[in-house]
Amino acid sequence: MRIEKVDTFLGKITKMQNLKILSLSKDVSNAHYYTCKFIVVNHYSSTGGKEVVLEEAQVITPTPLVTSNQRLVINDPSLRSTWTHRAWVASGCTSVLVALAKSIVNLNVADTNVLVEPILAGLIGYVLADLGSGVYHWAIDNYGDASTPVFGSQIEAFQGHHKWPWTITRRQFANNIHALGRVITYTVVPLDLALNDPALLSFVGVCSGCIMFSQQFHAWAHGTKSKLPPAVVALQEAGVIVSRSEHGAHHRQPYNNNYCIVSGSWNKFLDEKHVFEAFELVLFFKLGVRPRSWAEPNSQWSEETEAHLPHIV
Repeated sequence: MRIEKVDTFLGKITKMQNLKILSLSKDVSNAHYYTCKFIVVNHYSSTGGKEVVLEEAQVITPTPLVTSNQRLVINDPSLRSTWTHRAWVASGCTSVLVALAKSIVNLNVADTNVLVEPILAGLIGYVLADLGSGVYHWAIDNYGDASTPVFGSQIEAFQGHHKWPWTITRRQFANNIHALGRVITYTVVPLDLALNDPALLSFVGVCSGCIMFSQQFHAWAHGTKSKLPPAVVALQEAGVIVSRSEHGAHHRQPYNNNYCIVSGSWNKFLDEKHVFEAFELVLFFKLGVRPRSWAEPNSQWSEETEAHLPHIV
């Protein structure tokens, strides 16, 4: 057993590049990335100070990935787009295009460097959209369930996605991104009305557009190369949008990496620096909540192939 002060432990854990938080073998010096022999728990010393104790882990039962009682079928009507879905996608796209158009209209044509700031702001929006997609994906993969207020349906869909990842390729376009289209509409329309600065509008337009279409980039990352449009394959291979190989690692053990789904450019940094693992540790200390990634992978994480599923006639 090893005891350290909390602040000291947190400081050290962020510097240990070869150690996965809470994945310690009984010989700490030979910790293996995939094991989960110990967990971190809170204790209070006799002097009243908060301490950390490393103890052997108990079996952790994660929240079920799929909470719906309905059995999945290959040609499920729920994968089809409705007119409501299409309306939300149209409104989301309109709000994004208005931001970009307004950015262009408000340019000061007398300035010889007129395009520098808007282009730079757009690039920043693109980069931050990828980071945001990773943070959101990590959160709903690891916390909550179908009963969680506001985010329940998204949580259920993303967690169930590990069981049936190929279903995203069968979702019709508007069905796949309408939820994000609704969020973008509510968020971006007020910004379209309030902002006039070309750089800010460029940032809003590019960032919100990438966020809204991130689910489509995600779907393409599960597609077969021969069935994808050549332009999509070219963008994937250039690293502009997340590639099949980049995202494929997310669906292999230990199922706790490669969360970003716009370009995937943040994945290497976030995984090598154990950023999400540090977040998980902080949330555990503060709220006592364990993420699903701390549990040993089981059949809930394993992909079920299409061959095992029925069709609707």
